Parts: sequence; structure tokens; C-alpha cells
Amino acid sequence: MKKKVLGIIGGVGPLATMLLGEMIVKRTKAKSDQQHVNMVITNNTSIPDRTTYILDRSKANPVPVMISDATKLISIGAEVLAVPCNTAHSFYQDIQQGAGIQMVHMIDETAKRAAQIGAKKVGILATTGTLTTSVYQLACQRAGVQPVVPDEETQKLVMSIIYDDVKASQPVDFLKWQQIISKMDDLSCDYMILGCTELSIVKKELNLGDTYIDSLMVLAESSILACGYELND
Repeated sequence: MKKKVLGIIGGVGPLATMLLGEMIVKRTKAKSDQQHVNMVITNNTSIPDRTTYILDRSKANPVPVMISDATKLISIGAEVLAVPCNTAHSFYQDIQQGAGIQMVHMIDETAKRAAQIGAKKVGILATTGTLTTSVYQLACQRAGVQPVVPDEETQKLVMSIIYDDVKASQPVDFLKWQQIISKMDDLSCDYMILGCTELSIVKKELNLGDTYIDSLMVLAESSILACGYELND
């Protein structure tokens, strides 16, 4: 398979963008610089907040900015696109149609991964914007996995970790995280999907175990394969 150049529409958020690049390098089967995935990355922090727009359509629309960034990436050689933001996949069709090239669908790939590892009932930890559009719930149902979403109070804690901790460059509040997981355990989830790329930062910071399906790692691995490279062992 011809090797393709990966374009990453980043800045959504900035730390997740950098972590995605690191994940791709670490998961690619390569013995030299030249065998790694050729990537071009934007880290456009001016992209409007996706959840804010989903919850209030009078706010700034992130889609035109993301399509503009995609066009820039394509102009310098990108042949496959990846977006390290689950909530942005609520606008997947619009972004892909605007870009005109393949875009890896992180949410579909994550739901498929859940099915592949035998998950039956998965907790969806994501932004309120992502949950409002039901993109994860629908993807899990298509994959044959039962999705479970947090109750209102637990969701407030999830959003606090995403916005008050990770996006604000603060340490993750472990007590808040424990409360979230306790509530989801009460709902008999056998796996948790980290359906926000800021939560991938939480996984790394807290050294979370194998019962967490990291959507950012799934995006990294799916992007490697989509560009014609192999995963390392």
C-alpha cells in the first residue's frame, strides 16, 4: 500500500494534539526516521469550542475554521486527515465533505475497538456536547455494544476535569475522578471509553489500567494504518 501523508487538524485541544503525535510515533513500526509516518500538523487554538456551539448555535461555529485548516493541510501534502477531538466528530460529514479527502472517524473506530475486545457495556466519558449529539451512543449500538452515559451530577464532574483541570493546565483532581468511576462502576460498566481527548491526558497522568478504551490511542493506531504503515508489537 502506498504510504500517505497524515494531516492533523489540531488545537482541539493543544495538549491532546501533541500527545497524538507522540502516540503515532511510538506505535508505528519503524527502525529509522524515514520509516515513520509523514505528518503535517496544525495547532490552531482559535478554533471555537465545539461543545459551546452544540449547546448554543448562536455561538461561533468551529466547522468553517476546521475546514479551512484541512484545506491548508491538503495544500502542503496531507492525504488523510485526523482530528484529535471527539466532539468535533459531531460535524464529521461536514468536515470531510468540505475537505474532500479521507478523514479517520475516531468515534466509529473506538466503538469497533470496544466490540473487538469483548466489551458488553461501556461507560461513555465525554463532553456534554458529544453526549448531546449521541454520536458515541449510536456508534456503540452499531458495533453491538451497550452504551451507558453518566447521570447529570457525574457529568458535571467529567466536564470539570476536562475544562477546569486539563484544558486549564491544572493537575487532575483525583478525588473527582474517583467519584466519576465509582458512579460508573455502580452502573455495571465493564469498560470505560475515554471519549474526550483531554481524558487521554488523564489516563496518562493517573496511569489508568486496561479497562479504559482510549479514543486518542485508537485514533493514533487507525491513522497509522490508514496511511499505509504498520503498528509495532
